[in-house]
Amino acid sequence: QVQLVESGGGLVQAGGSLRLSCAASVRTFVHYAMAWFRQAPGKERDFVAAINWSGANSYYGDSVKGRFIISRDNGKNTVDLRMNSLKPEDTAVYYCAAVFGGTTRYYQSNEYDYWGQGTQVTVSS
Repeated sequence: QVQLVESGGGLVQAGGSLRLSCAASVRTFVHYAMAWFRQAPGKERDFVAAINWSGANSYYGDSVKGRFIISRDNGKNTVDLRMNSLKPEDTAVYYCAAVFGGTTRYYQSNEYDYWGQGTQVTVSS
């Protein structure tokens, strides 16, 4: 069983930055690929970013490419999402997710085994 706890959400003005963090309570963190998804009110859960077990490979949704950076620290069992140049349309609940062994369909939410409770990010215009 993997427990994921997100932190770092909040209110920020457009153009600002936020850093989200996800702490995983699991002994074999390196066996999991990690991802961030987000869900705005009335919308589906969308892929934001994913990172493989080593951190060598990362993937991004089109709407965040060039603005967001995903990283992981396998020594601390954490995965971070650095969000820059934030826009009002980035407002959503952001979820951390984990999949054992990784997946080629990293952008599909149903590929992930474990989810955090989510953290709210609000970007004001």
